Amino acid sequence: MGSFPANIPELKDFNPLDLEEFRKQAYQTVDFIVDYYKNIESYPVLSQVKPGYIRTQLPESAPNKPEPFETILKDVQNVIIPGMTHWLSPNFFAYFPATVSSAAFLGEMLCTGFNSVGFNWLASPASTELESVVMDWLARLLKLPTSFMFSDTGGGVIHGTTSEAILCTLVASRDRALETICDENIAKLVVYGSDQTHSTLVKACKIAGILPRNVRVIPTSKEDNFALSSTNLRTTIEADVEAGLTPIYLCATVGTTSSNAVDPVGQLADVANGFGVWVHVDAAYAGSACICPEFRHFIDGIERVDSLSLSPHKWLLTYLDCSCLWVKQPILITKVLGCNPEFLKNKPTELNSVVDYKDWQVGYGRRFRALRLWFVFRSYGVANLQSHIRSDVRMAEMFEGFVKSDPRFEIVVPRQFALVCFRLTLSDEYEPELVELFNRDLLDRVNSGGKMYMTHTVIGGTYVLRFAVGSTATKEHHVSTAWNLIKETADMLVGEC
Repeated sequence: MGSFPANIPELKDFNPLDLEEFRKQAYQTVDFIVDYYKNIESYPVLSQVKPGYIRTQLPESAPNKPEPFETILKDVQNVIIPGMTHWLSPNFFAYFPATVSSAAFLGEMLCTGFNSVGFNWLASPASTELESVVMDWLARLLKLPTSFMFSDTGGGVIHGTTSEAILCTLVASRDRALETICDENIAKLVVYGSDQTHSTLVKACKIAGILPRNVRVIPTSKEDNFALSSTNLRTTIEADVEAGLTPIYLCATVGTTSSNAVDPVGQLADVANGFGVWVHVDAAYAGSACICPEFRHFIDGIERVDSLSLSPHKWLLTYLDCSCLWVKQPILITKVLGCNPEFLKNKPTELNSVVDYKDWQVGYGRRFRALRLWFVFRSYGVANLQSHIRSDVRMAEMFEGFVKSDPRFEIVVPRQFALVCFRLTLSDEYEPELVELFNRDLLDRVNSGGKMYMTHTVIGGTYVLRFAVGSTATKEHHVSTAWNLIKETADMLVGEC
């Protein structure tokens, strides 16, 4: 058992880490990436391929013998790139941005090169300690209370996405409640969000065992700019308490995905605190803007919440994946997610003198993500990061002005940060259903041409176009060109009526 058959040929001189070959191919790859960035505007922003295209261009089985590196790179150019939607294009205005920088790229090179698997402090002291430091750095930039920092009683961790942050804090709130009402009453636990809260909350509830009927999706209104009303939250919680249920978790949002609505953090926390509800603030996109003093007020009241997450990969130039979570009481998370099998036991952990990040997340293995954030902070400094955010906001303001200058269009909700929600309205003689069809057709035509890409949403029953400024390479002339294309496409649509 475990022996090799005698007829298997031995492949000699196999060296998967030939250092000189690695040096040569790494230079080639960097050149390829730089050329890709230089030429990115020559590609359609939204991929034009059909589903299943790549299977028709690749063999059914992996090669048995090595292929030249140049051949592989050629296939990246000819097979992979045509199937890419180019998130780094300066004409990408869809979803929220995924920002990049040369500093973060170099940090990522080191992260991958070191291949650190920092599940606990002993496995990689530098990985653990640098993460703790940069999390405190960013907390100070956001002017968070010291209760969220390692320098006090709290602390932070870098996850892959905010989805992980919501799941980890949700299970912590769940177990905190069950300690009081017992495990058999899990069916009584209730979670709260709004109809604008990211759908990841519902997914997290499924994983955490919260019954679907106990997930409250509280309606928002245009009058409140689609922010969650503290009055409606209180009414909903009081009804649940009256029904014998146990409220445990509220997900408030600073910068909702549809419209960038900002929930009133302080007011919601005041209500939730009165019922012992864990308050998590999801600021995945807009939270990064709060390093600028003029935007910091959007998280006023943060001292009364339990946890906060934001994703520097959206607006702080760090590449995917980098999502920061701060908690006031890390013990509530580590008590739920902590696990210390015999093969991982060590003196620093047993002395409780170190952070073991495996206990702050769902999995064990973790990458040295802090290097990217550290490189960005040190290479650019706070002033340049603030300038970067302000530049995107100014370009969004410019686009907003273009929309307002054309009477055929309207701004649907007030612009927040660097997202503009607008639509083609035409005139009162058109039925709402026809107006929606016009907007759908406008979006399809604009995107199918490949010159730009934006997305849509539905807010308060209204079909809306979303124009999100933020790709690292976007300049004012890209925004102007995008508006001209939208306007010209609208001209054609109206002319066809």
